[in-house]
Amino acid sequence: MIKELLNKELDNFLDNLSKKELEDMVSLHLAPNYEPLPVWIKSGKGSKMYDIDEREYIDFIGCYSALSHGHLNEKIIERVIKQIQRLTLTGRHVIYPELALFSKVLAEYTGLEMVLPMNSGAEAVETAIKVARRWGYMVKKVEQDKAEIIVMERNFHGRTTTIVGFSTEETYRKGFGPFTPGFKLVKFGDINEIKKVINKNTVAVLLEPIQAEGGVHVPYDGYLKDVRRLCDENDILMILDEIQTGMGRTGKPFAYMWENIKPDLLTVGKALGGGIMPVSAVCGKREILSLMTPGSHGSTFGGNPLACAIGIESILEMERKKLDKEAKEKGDYLIKKLKEIDSPKIKEIRGKGLLTGVEIKKEFGTGKKLAKILLKYGVITKETHLTTVRITPPLIISYEEIDEGVERFKKGLSEL
Repeated sequence: MIKELLNKELDNFLDNLSKKELEDMVSLHLAPNYEPLPVWIKSGKGSKMYDIDEREYIDFIGCYSALSHGHLNEKIIERVIKQIQRLTLTGRHVIYPELALFSKVLAEYTGLEMVLPMNSGAEAVETAIKVARRWGYMVKKVEQDKAEIIVMERNFHGRTTTIVGFSTEETYRKGFGPFTPGFKLVKFGDINEIKKVINKNTVAVLLEPIQAEGGVHVPYDGYLKDVRRLCDENDILMILDEIQTGMGRTGKPFAYMWENIKPDLLTVGKALGGGIMPVSAVCGKREILSLMTPGSHGSTFGGNPLACAIGIESILEMERKKLDKEAKEKGDYLIKKLKEIDSPKIKEIRGKGLLTGVEIKKEFGTGKKLAKILLKYGVITKETHLTTVRITPPLIISYEEIDEGVERFKKGLSEL
């Protein structure tokens, strides 16, 4: 294959591969850690995707919030082209202007003071865990190797060994132990559950403002404020994972802003990469992130010049187009349209902004089954936690596309 490709134009070669050839490559050479929907996507633009047969689909999943700006956002693509011709990668053994500006812009956008750049969301969470433990030992004076972090049932923070170790999803854990100790699980959305497990070794509470992967579960109004108050009273760090809920998704730049509080540490990712490449970071208070001294943490690609340029442009596009405001108004509209669907198959509709979950009653089938049916009607979405399908389209989706998507959703639902 390599010798054949040496004499071919890659775009043409890809376009001329048959479904059978593609399926053979996947079955023989790709580890089966995903079970994708039976559709071969060739291209995307805005809120639409197109398969290898040129069939159009409304993108109702938006790569789990990573495509908030839409497919191939023009401003971000322009910035990528310019940056590729300037500088892409150096490593952190040198300093470059893009990194300085990215740190300043992201700190300002999040309302925090300092930034530690990484690549994927899971890396950002792993980094936040390291930072919290170091703070616990150096500042709170917790006995060495005794630090504990309180986490939530139904959480999703990534797939690394440490993170799946405190997941309550058995599929994520099976066959990967032994797991890292130091985590205590409590019920999400119940402040009294957190109170019960706090002790002298507790260094942090780690949670998502809304559990997206967990089924789009929204806690009661004031929950984050209650967590903030509890952390302050017990000298504990509040760590918010806003990898999916951040960058305008819920109707504010970050979901914590709905409650007028600030976390001590904040993990960001997904849409920060503008739908182009993985870009993530831990943002936080200066006195906490300053504890990460030279040699304590690092990444070859974390905060590279290209990633920094993309991150800056992604934030600027959020501000130019007021995408948080768009998410609030379109999200309210989407939930209203979904609630107008008269179907005994719907158990509950949950969400905030353009982060929405539709839970199906178990007797009618699964979210996966519905997602496959929806392909026939030109809608791409994804199930989570068996009976819930997520609707998290790009924030640039039009009202007309929302209307059309909901109509197609109704047709698919009637077939379930």
